[in-house]
Amino acid sequence: MLKAVILDDEVRGSNLLTRKLEVFGDDLQIEAIFNDPFKALSKIVELNPDVLFLDVEMPGLNGFQFLEKLGSFNFQVIFTTAYDTFTLEALRLSAVDYLVKPIDEDELHTAIFRLKKRVADYTKHIPLTDQNSAPNRLALSTAEGVYFVNKASIMRVEAMSNYSTFYLQDRKKIIVSKTLKEYESVLQGGSFLRINRSVIVNLDHVVKYRKGDGGTLEMNDGAEIEVSASRKDLLMEKLF
Repeated sequence: MLKAVILDDEVRGSNLLTRKLEVFGDDLQIEAIFNDPFKALSKIVELNPDVLFLDVEMPGLNGFQFLEKLGSFNFQVIFTTAYDTFTLEALRLSAVDYLVKPIDEDELHTAIFRLKKRVADYTKHIPLTDQNSAPNRLALSTAEGVYFVNKASIMRVEAMSNYSTFYLQDRKKIIVSKTLKEYESVLQGGSFLRINRSVIVNLDHVVKYRKGDGGTLEMNDGAEIEVSASRKDLLMEKLF
């Protein structure tokens, strides 16, 4: 049974969606309904849903800003909106789907089918011990929009003054107007390690370590990154 949360600032909108989701009662259980994004922020982590039905246009904090404030999350997202815009189309590959209000029942069926498949695929490819661990995705806000990035696809993050550049497995770069320090706590643990003052690397993407004072890491995209001497022992512990 998938756990769902609805966030829509309009009570009428959340009630309509709730009724339309009743037909999926064998697959989906609504854990909570929020009409205030700020209240949802303080509760959604402990609810640990599988999917969030998220309204885009909300006063005070829109849907994209809501995900950005969360920073990292491990649930799927289905947008609900009265506006069909190019921004949402660009995000469609990362979100499960987006539903334009008034929500069409056939489109809702398609979205739930996609949701079930994505959750099943994700669960199938991670160890049981990791399935309830730290959130696996980040919301990265840029001038173009908000990217939803799987942590596993991040090869490294490099500091650039007050900006951070994310280098992804598909060789895409995403530049975010936040400092590296802000992401260090979000990415700490697991496969991520800050190896010098300016770079956090995903050790799963390291192909070679070259010995030296601190040493050098070769990444699977060919990049070579120096390790500070003060971080060498911690790196060795994690690598070996």
